[in-house]
Amino acid sequence: MLPHTHVRFRTADAALQRLFDEAVGKCRGNLNRFGEDLVLVEGGGYEKIWLETQPMGGEMYAPFNMEAALNNQLLFMRHQRADGRLAGSIRCVNEVGQSPTNESDCLQSPSVASAAPKVAVMAEFNKFQGFCFPWPALNMYYWLGEDRDYLDRLADCLERFDAYLWKVRDSNGDGLLESWCVYDTGEDNAVRYGESPVYCTEDVPPEGFDIVPMASMDVTSFSYAARDTLCEISRIRQDGRAGEWRMKADEVAAVLREKLWDEERGACFDRDKHGNVIDVLCHNSLRCMYWGSFTQGMADRFVQAHLLNPAEFWTALPLPSVAANDPAFRNAPENNWSGQCEGLTYQRAILALERYGYHKLVTVLGKKLMQAVIDGGYVFTQQFDPFTGKPSIVDPETKEPLPPDSDRPYQNAYGPTLLSVLTYIAHIWGVTMVRGQLWFSLGSGAAYEYELGWGEHTYRVESDGRTARILVDGEEKAVSRCGVRLLTDRAGNVLDQVEIE
Repeated sequence: MLPHTHVRFRTADAALQRLFDEAVGKCRGNLNRFGEDLVLVEGGGYEKIWLETQPMGGEMYAPFNMEAALNNQLLFMRHQRADGRLAGSIRCVNEVGQSPTNESDCLQSPSVASAAPKVAVMAEFNKFQGFCFPWPALNMYYWLGEDRDYLDRLADCLERFDAYLWKVRDSNGDGLLESWCVYDTGEDNAVRYGESPVYCTEDVPPEGFDIVPMASMDVTSFSYAARDTLCEISRIRQDGRAGEWRMKADEVAAVLREKLWDEERGACFDRDKHGNVIDVLCHNSLRCMYWGSFTQGMADRFVQAHLLNPAEFWTALPLPSVAANDPAFRNAPENNWSGQCEGLTYQRAILALERYGYHKLVTVLGKKLMQAVIDGGYVFTQQFDPFTGKPSIVDPETKEPLPPDSDRPYQNAYGPTLLSVLTYIAHIWGVTMVRGQLWFSLGSGAAYEYELGWGEHTYRVESDGRTARILVDGEEKAVSRCGVRLLTDRAGNVLDQVEIE
């Protein structure tokens, strides 16, 4: 039996209230059934679950729906290949092999599905499509109430995938893992990939291209993330392997720093198949922070030298995919990872910055994104113009830009943007669970109340915008000024405090 969860948020800030309510409602529209399994698809025209978004998205949705949150992890584990490879995406198709044309095709009841099957669930192994999986999958262990069977299954999955990576994706033996196609790192239409193939279906490196196989900070960090998480799982299980996994993770981090980190410039740069530096200052160093493969010093250097630089990544709306002053930057409104701010980058930035202590920066970024969505008419799209903050209005199917006066339907339920908004709210004015701790975030501003229900318990913040009190199961546990986060155990006993403003 899964613990039941719920979230209630009430604020005197009318615009913020509407933002929250619309995000909650649109997320419900991204719930779908893949056969008998309820999942949260990416949305906004993307009707699959992708490894780069939906394990992370599912875990972020755990406070609202535990069934979908869990299935967004389990489907990837269940469809793992015998050789350890994880699917880059999983889709629901009808019996003639086509994607469903409407939600009802995949929302049939289990009884109907078993009586007259209409759909099939298909795993796709034609790209990696990122790897935002280990951290959220482990955090689901705590949302589940520390289910050891789930933990064992996750450990086996991660160990087998890590072994696959090193067996297949270090084709030249230099100790760096490789990207073989554009979609391995999910950077659709990125200039820095040149004429590289979009997909790669083989387990041998592609031939005849100038850039790929690319020595990749992303794919190398996939291994770090798997091993780092396996270290934590071993610590929890007390199986005697934590030291082994820590050493293996550190080995990956060391080679990443030695071969892809530029100490003088304070950022990572991939290398093409000839060993040449791909001289594009992209946001992917922030991705490495998400996976934890940077040292604290590397993270500090990238944040101070580049992330906070107004000419590069700290634009009017921060976090373009490529530094705004880089020759490879393109302010393209369609699905293109060469320039505009992506909802997915904002989603990953929360963990990326918090794990290196940048809690205040998360608050700043969250408020900037939320204001952009509000100012844009509560449009939850994939991309935003970094110079104006305006949402890029595109066709939800083709991702082609639509003219301002178009009356055609447009993308307005992109999951990473929706979940970013809900998670930033939780990390500024709310409650969430992180590795078994409860984080009570006491942001300032208008008066508000935020309640997280988990199992038989309720965790609540009540605030007038200057002072807040936290309650567990109706019992007051602490009173504090706003602008801080209180980290507690499940009983509400305060363990630590960090500044968030």
